[in-house]
Amino acid sequence: MANSALLVMDVQRDVVALADDGSGYLPRLRGAIDGARAAGIPVIYVVMGLRPGDPEVSPRSKVMANILRAGLFAEGAPGTEIHDEVAPRQGDVVVTKRRGSAFSGSDLDLVLRARDIDSLVLTGIATSAVVLSTLWHAVDLDFGLTVLADACLDTDPEVHRMLTEKLFPQWADVLTVEDWLKAVAQQ
Repeated sequence: MANSALLVMDVQRDVVALADDGSGYLPRLRGAIDGARAAGIPVIYVVMGLRPGDPEVSPRSKVMANILRAGLFAEGAPGTEIHDEVAPRQGDVVVTKRRGSAFSGSDLDLVLRARDIDSLVLTGIATSAVVLSTLWHAVDLDFGLTVLADACLDTDPEVHRMLTEKLFPQWADVLTVEDWLKAVAQQ
């Protein structure tokens, strides 16, 4: 775990408001964050942010057009801030991305290489968006991967279940927060 980092992705106010199902997602995620910090594992926050005028949005991108219509991810807007229950601490790294993957349009790869991080623990909203996109990107970059299934959330529970139970295990270890914290404590 010495060369691992916990990624907390797109847990922004507006996104939480759209996806939170009342299942205790934020407290579970907070537990993972606290456990990572206690074990000396860096916590890196990734947020989606679109600049004024949306210069990074192509009219050919259906996904980005839907994001704009929904009024999400405008840099500086209150709803784009990381949710208060899992907010970064002084000194935590916050990376801004411009697309689905945490690597797309961000300096995440640079931050990870500078810290010699070769293994990622993925959390975030939505399982079918940032988690899926980041997982596939990280596979191509040869990162070791763990997905904390109950620290990921999606607006479609069936899609979340299919990804975490059927697809993600092909490329990553898929654990619960509790099981991951037990493994971290044994290191």
